[in-house]
Amino acid sequence: MTTPTINKNPWSWIPTLYFAEGLPYVAVMTIAVIMYKRLGLSNTEIALYTSWLYLPWTIKPLWSPFVDLVKTKRAWVIAMQGLIAAGFAGIAFFIPTPHYVQFTLAFFWLLAFSSATHDIAADGFYMLGLTDKAQSFFVGIRNTFYRLANIFGQGILVMLAGWLETSQNNIPLAWSITFYFMAGLFLALTIYHRFILPHAASDTKRPGLTARKLLEDFLQTFVTFFKKKHLGLMFFFLLTYRLGESQLAKIASPFLLDTMDKGGLGLSTATVGMIYGTIGVIALLTGGIISGFLVSRDGFKRWILPMALAINLPDILYVWMAATTPDNPLFISICVAIEQLGYGFGFTAYMLYLIYLAEGEHKTAHYAIGTGFMALGMMIPGMPAGWIQEQLGYTNFFIWVCICTIPGIAASLMIRKQIER
Repeated sequence: MTTPTINKNPWSWIPTLYFAEGLPYVAVMTIAVIMYKRLGLSNTEIALYTSWLYLPWTIKPLWSPFVDLVKTKRAWVIAMQGLIAAGFAGIAFFIPTPHYVQFTLAFFWLLAFSSATHDIAADGFYMLGLTDKAQSFFVGIRNTFYRLANIFGQGILVMLAGWLETSQNNIPLAWSITFYFMAGLFLALTIYHRFILPHAASDTKRPGLTARKLLEDFLQTFVTFFKKKHLGLMFFFLLTYRLGESQLAKIASPFLLDTMDKGGLGLSTATVGMIYGTIGVIALLTGGIISGFLVSRDGFKRWILPMALAINLPDILYVWMAATTPDNPLFISICVAIEQLGYGFGFTAYMLYLIYLAEGEHKTAHYAIGTGFMALGMMIPGMPAGWIQEQLGYTNFFIWVCICTIPGIAASLMIRKQIER
């Protein structure tokens, strides 16, 4: 006997489901960087530790087929949201303790694996819980609320932590309260979705599916992926397109927060939340919308090179900021907004190439494998970024980042010759 749902209207669960999908990702990828910087870790430690947290998203294709084998997508969604709430609570509890680095990282790992699994289940449930027509209608809605989670996490929550730092005059306590708030929010989302998510008729374990059959299908999927044409060029593009951005992303917030005697801009936590997490995210969304319109009008082939230039060339603004250390938040905001606008515009090329790459049999699985390599392309370069910055200083590090953009632009030129339209 299934529990009846209070409301099966998709508007009652799609916005909250995708908000819940976006928030833990931004907590692991962005909020953790800012928190560890404010708690006194070096850039080397921050970049290394937080880059490792990409691993669950990198390897999630390895266990995504097994989500079909055990329970339903609905059950996975609710269970993972409960674990995410526990992860936030664990981080909050251990932040004020002497060994906070080891314990908070352990709970960040729980958060990352739970979030990656939640992504698999939520996206699967979306397809099972809606008709094809409704899926097309709500795709923009789900993306909007996923992005709103980014604004809420990088912007509002970071500003909340900054306000608490000032009002409480206690940085660990401020971040502990912020993560307790996230834990409470996710506990509420878990309970809400327990009653609101519909029981889709097709959301059942696949009949006759065994672990052996699943493993055979999984291996076959991987084999066909690695039989694609131009395999070397494909990996060159996937792993270098964001080579510069992957390093910049790990150091941008520490640069804004570091004191001027260390080469940073000396901004407060709340100001960074406003600039990078709110203005920056809005610019990123705007760039994505513009690029989507232009590609739909003129085709991917025409815009891949401009998108590659857009995601990479604005990195030079960080060279200027590091060299001149402006103290006007307006100038800093404009520079960050331009860089994020370019990132949003250029990132569309990556997603479109993944779709292009996945065409044919096993489309969904091949797309998931491609996203794994996308995460790998962020994880590996990001790991030594903090050490490189501390060896070179901020100005020379950002020059290095600009040099690292060259392979991605070259890969785009080569990929452009393959694309038909």
